Amino acid sequence: MKYGFFDDANKEYVITSPKTPFPWINYLGNKDFFGLISNTAGGYTFYKDAKFRRLTRYRYNNVPVDMGGRYYYIKDEECTWNPGFKPTQTELDQYECRHGLSYTRFLSKKNGLSSNLLCFIPLDYMGEVHLLKLKNETDKVKKVKLFSFAEWCLWNAEDDMTNFQRNLSTGEVEVEGSALYHKTEYKERRNHYAFFSVNSDIDGFDTDRESFIGMHNGFDKPQAIENGKASNSIAHGWSPVASHYIEVELQPGEEKEFVFILGYVENKDEDKWESKGVINKTKAKAMMAQFDTTEKVNSAFADLETYWSKLLDKFNLKSEETELNRMVSIWNQYQCMVTFNMSRSASFFESGIGRGMGFRDSNQDIIGFVHQIPAEARQRILDIAATQFEDGGCYHQYQPLTKMGNHALGGDFNDDPLWLILSVTCYIKETGDFSILDEMVPFDNDESKAQSLFHHLKVSFNHVVNNLGPHQLPLIGRADWNDCLNLNCFSTNPNESFQTTGNKKGRTAESVMIAGLFVVYGKEFIKLCDRIGNIEEANKATKHVEAMTQTIKDHAWDGEWFLRAYDYYGKKVGSEENEEAKIFIESQGWCTMAEIGREEGLMEKALDSVKERLDTSYGIVLNDPAFTEYKIEYGEISTYPAGYKENGGVFCHNNPWIIIGEALLGRGDQAWEYFRKICPAYLEEISELHKVEPYVYCQMVAGKDAFKPGEGKNSWLTGTASWNFYAISQYILGIQPDYDGLRIDPCIPKEWKEYTVTREFRNATYEINILNPMGKNKGVKSMVIDGKPIEGNIIPLIKSGTQKVTVIIG
Repeated sequence: MKYGFFDDANKEYVITSPKTPFPWINYLGNKDFFGLISNTAGGYTFYKDAKFRRLTRYRYNNVPVDMGGRYYYIKDEECTWNPGFKPTQTELDQYECRHGLSYTRFLSKKNGLSSNLLCFIPLDYMGEVHLLKLKNETDKVKKVKLFSFAEWCLWNAEDDMTNFQRNLSTGEVEVEGSALYHKTEYKERRNHYAFFSVNSDIDGFDTDRESFIGMHNGFDKPQAIENGKASNSIAHGWSPVASHYIEVELQPGEEKEFVFILGYVENKDEDKWESKGVINKTKAKAMMAQFDTTEKVNSAFADLETYWSKLLDKFNLKSEETELNRMVSIWNQYQCMVTFNMSRSASFFESGIGRGMGFRDSNQDIIGFVHQIPAEARQRILDIAATQFEDGGCYHQYQPLTKMGNHALGGDFNDDPLWLILSVTCYIKETGDFSILDEMVPFDNDESKAQSLFHHLKVSFNHVVNNLGPHQLPLIGRADWNDCLNLNCFSTNPNESFQTTGNKKGRTAESVMIAGLFVVYGKEFIKLCDRIGNIEEANKATKHVEAMTQTIKDHAWDGEWFLRAYDYYGKKVGSEENEEAKIFIESQGWCTMAEIGREEGLMEKALDSVKERLDTSYGIVLNDPAFTEYKIEYGEISTYPAGYKENGGVFCHNNPWIIIGEALLGRGDQAWEYFRKICPAYLEEISELHKVEPYVYCQMVAGKDAFKPGEGKNSWLTGTASWNFYAISQYILGIQPDYDGLRIDPCIPKEWKEYTVTREFRNATYEINILNPMGKNKGVKSMVIDGKPIEGNIIPLIKSGTQKVTVIIG
């Protein structure tokens, strides 16, 4: 069942029923100011950090789900409704939610009154702009009452939900003209406030929640709307809100427009006050003046559309696969940009409170957006590297507001350092900017300990070399990529975190996944050393990579697939010898990406085992058979019910690793089959089962052992986005940035006849037409550039302009 449709021309997903299986959301904002907005106008707004600078309140896991957001109540005689359906849930005569690129538009009608609500954050603006148009489509005069509503969060979202003995006494507001100001804690330690304004005269307002909603009412039936007027309440200590009241008269056919702004202001300490107790509103008034007319709003919205068009022009696909075109050219790249902004911090599955930016997460995300915003990717790499320790280890997470490591979680996730080699080499291949290696980057954000970024890469590589276990495989630490495989935890206390609890501090538990990862990015490190002329470092690294490759063959091959690990006791994990979880996806992915045992047929055997034991109708599950009992020596992975999350779920993040392995073997039909199974646009018809958005990837799909196989969870903020873009663009479509140019190496289904990729690369544009007249999977038979045949499969660099490239597969 579908709940909407793709509007490819406008780059929108159009939701035609507000009753989606789960809230389907979008993101507003591009730089420092952000908002989450659902298809029923739920969500919240924040500046930089969803934990420490939350403007509006949102209650996760509420009943009903998705309650609280940007609400406009329209009272038309006795009928009250919302443009986004919630919270009144009045049945509308027409409803459309159009999620676009950093904007959402609601088109609604009820009783001859139409509403057009556009929500977006203009470029380089610290405010959310809402353009609301109301039109009378009847032949009679309409007199309606319009109420806006936003509920202020008291800045620290975690404290806001827990510290009631303080917070129910701290709320402070100001009202001036048509602007409602939130200034809680401004007089003491904060230099920031928020405001909600409208570009018209108002007939009243409310800033006290109880006065507006009532003690015994809900968002669906606020007392002020029942009364038909505002009470001009001022919040004193209790929960502050912001609601405008406007009486609107519309002649037949008449339309009126209102611009609401939800804004954020910071003042220097010496500029905080206009007079005693009165905040300095100079910046806020300037922000309101920027968008005091519809024309100014429309101009900013056009700039936003231009911004996104330029970003998406950098990689564009035209093929016979409509679903693939829209994912590659629009939605997958858009999702990668959102994960650049958010990492894993704020979605409808991540509260924006418990997590900051992940070290491994953020490094992996870079491979999905580096081609769009290389300068920002460069800075992100430097920020990430600054949270490393001198031994190459690192904080597992850091806070985006401070860029400081998260001490509460700490480090010792032993895969983390290697991902820095991935991001840096991908960045240099994309940009040709080797100067990043010379940047001085602190350790633990201590400038006195700064070393070159290249030195950071060296200690990242050596962190594995210096932390090997009894089999000379890498020690796993708290966990590797799979945060739920906790081989040093041994927890019996339900109040402990599996990731931060380490009852067993021995140096015995080893990870085969890290071993494969080390070989892949060890080879990349060697190539980089060769490129910069550091032959000595390249030679040393080569010996370690060769040794690890042999170790994997000697100690990590189980006969038909690669082991997953050795546990604390030195026992095999992911072996035919085990009763449950005999095979895991991660080590098959990384060891085949490393092409370990290619000559001996190990790659092929491992991938055949994946097909036989892990493949399902909805993607490749993480392990099989799923755990049915808690194994204390394995940790959190065995706590999930069979088929969910890391215990036999389809973890979409690591499906691309298998896709890449298949592509390296030249098995394009199998790679494509795996790709389609988890690509959201191909799942639109089963939205009632899949539940989450059909335009973005989710982290997990319930596996074959689950109660409801195929059900998706944890959408938007997942490494799945970057890895799937990386897999489809570089290994299936075969457009690979390299140090000397674009390498063309497709691995496609035999039935594909032709496709074209337009790729911007280092200030030039390449129109690459790939033809498959002989129905092959892989192999470049010939390549012609601007009518001239060339040897090999690398497109040489040009400084500017456009080149037309024709590639024949054969």
